[in-house]
Amino acid sequence: MTRHGKNCTAGAVYTYHEKKKDTAASGYGTQRVRLGKDAVKDFDCCCLSLQPCKDPVVTKDGYLYEREAILEYILHQKTEIAKKMKAFEKQKQALKSEGQLESCSEEREKVEKFKKREGSIVSKPINPFISGHSKEMASPNGTSVSSSSSSLPSFWIPSLTPEAKPTLLKKPSKTVKCPMSGQSLKMSDLITVRFTPLDASLDRVALLTRQDRYVCGVTKDTLGNSVPCAVLRPSGSVVTLECVEKLIRKDMIDPVSGDKLKENDIIVLQRVSLFVSVLIMWQS
Repeated sequence: MTRHGKNCTAGAVYTYHEKKKDTAASGYGTQRVRLGKDAVKDFDCCCLSLQPCKDPVVTKDGYLYEREAILEYILHQKTEIAKKMKAFEKQKQALKSEGQLESCSEEREKVEKFKKREGSIVSKPINPFISGHSKEMASPNGTSVSSSSSSLPSFWIPSLTPEAKPTLLKKPSKTVKCPMSGQSLKMSDLITVRFTPLDASLDRVALLTRQDRYVCGVTKDTLGNSVPCAVLRPSGSVVTLECVEKLIRKDMIDPVSGDKLKENDIIVLQRVSLFVSVLIMWQS
């Protein structure tokens, strides 16, 4: 059999080498194409509304939200939890009442069985050759025929057909979870974020029209999606991770407020895909 060339395109079969060459040319399957510039939300946008934040807050996991949006989400979740807890308590009371009825029915059945046993005691001698469940019927030729009375259950009788039982509800959790990380979330956990604008003389509308809007609170480097950022808990200032590694971690002091920092006071801002944010918005 002859050997095929790698660049031969006259064949009817889409070869492995052709597929590999086309994949490399299109860039499909790489991080650059799967998470492009348009696939990631802006670093200063809310994870729920996907709009630039007016009053931004950040969770301890590093997810940025608009204060109004996240507070509305927390109140909505608390309302849903209260509804689920009310339904669970109603189901609990129903099961309790059913258990009491079943116990009463069991006692009633015991009494009926006892009455039947007492009523079956007779003083006359019983003929052992005659069955109690058989009846003598006269046949056309005059002889007696014993027929046993037995009833077979029917599937078509409504009382014998199977019924679907209602689904039992589980006790709902009372903790509100973050829509992005799934961790417990409280109002007291929200940290106020303060972005440093690139030009303090510009108003909000003029600032939002620019692509480069904010800078690092310490080094004044321009912030963007390609620049990893972090929030300092005491002051709420947004700084670059390069500034954190080279300057802040040496003394562990907030350069804006002057407070002593701990490891959990440095919150790295998470970069979220637009698809994930839209899915969370649709579910909530």
